[in-house]
Amino acid sequence: MLSVEHLTFHYDSDPPVLRDLSLTIRGGAITTLMGANGCGKSTLLQILTKNLKPDSGSILLEGSALDGISLREFARKAAIVHQKNTAPDDLTVERLVAYGRLPYSSIFKAGLDQENQKQVERALALTDLTELRERRIGTLSGGQRQRAFIAMALAQNTKLLFLDEPTTFLDVRYQVEILRLVERLNKEEGITIVMVLHDINQALAYSDEVIGLLDGQVSIQGPPDQVITTESIQALYGIDLPVIRAEGKLCVMAV
Repeated sequence: MLSVEHLTFHYDSDPPVLRDLSLTIRGGAITTLMGANGCGKSTLLQILTKNLKPDSGSILLEGSALDGISLREFARKAAIVHQKNTAPDDLTVERLVAYGRLPYSSIFKAGLDQENQKQVERALALTDLTELRERRIGTLSGGQRQRAFIAMALAQNTKLLFLDEPTTFLDVRYQVEILRLVERLNKEEGITIVMVLHDINQALAYSDEVIGLLDGQVSIQGPPDQVITTESIQALYGIDLPVIRAEGKLCVMAV
């Protein structure tokens, strides 16, 4: 679905953040970008979502050059949930979710038509927010708030969803809740997921494929249970952590 060839990017006069980076993101899968702080994963996500332009290289989305796709057209192909989301506290959940329909029409001039309302209802149902539709954003818990922004992205009705550190700032219950939602959206709705995660065990448990970045290049790529090893963790993070199997699943002993 996404093909990246020889991507290079740097900020102003700083050294390159991404250096001749090439990778492929498979359609229909959950792919997690991982690596130490400063490795380039968030920058890569910003480039893949057209928030930054690379210095050189090419990106193809479903065979079309990304730089030739307008922002409006891109919003009909891909949805994004950023790490830090803001909205007025007095905005209702339903109103926030309805903003996801803006790539399709000027919905706030004439209200929601039948198709727009259908997609809002679908997004609310998928994120278990139907009963909270009239709640104000400012009254939501952290997990509910994150689900509301995911619902807004789902209202775009795309088959590609980018998530930038979706579990940051959440306690463990809401982290698991969000990741189970992500997994369900992929398995049941067929949405391709590309997300950035810091937690290696979460990447192991919820990813079909991981891409580990090191110094702006791809260091590992593949199924997590094949490429996440003590050696690859040492290379990516500079720390020696054992990778063990518990109850039939791989996990990293990060203590």
